[in-house]
Amino acid sequence: MADNKNIQEEADIITLEFEDGAELECEIMGVFDHAGKDYIALIPLDDSDDVYIYGYKEVGEDEFELVDLKDDAEFEAAVAEFDAIMAAEE
Repeated sequence: MADNKNIQEEADIITLEFEDGAELECEIMGVFDHAGKDYIALIPLDDSDDVYIYGYKEVGEDEFELVDLKDDAEFEAAVAEFDAIMAAEE
């Protein structure tokens, strides 16, 4: 997971910057709610099948922050909700 994120919004694409200096462009798949908290699903544009799930916090009119999910139970619950949403859309 990225600990330090440099977020540049370009339509629905953001760039994650990891602690080691590596960058990864991701498409914003969507924001979803679970247990009263907002989460965001990101798809890397590197041809992998990965999906990144982060906490989502609005900090301004058109600005937001990604929040690392350090609690394993919260992360697993967010992933389960995301999987349920995806299954319902199929």
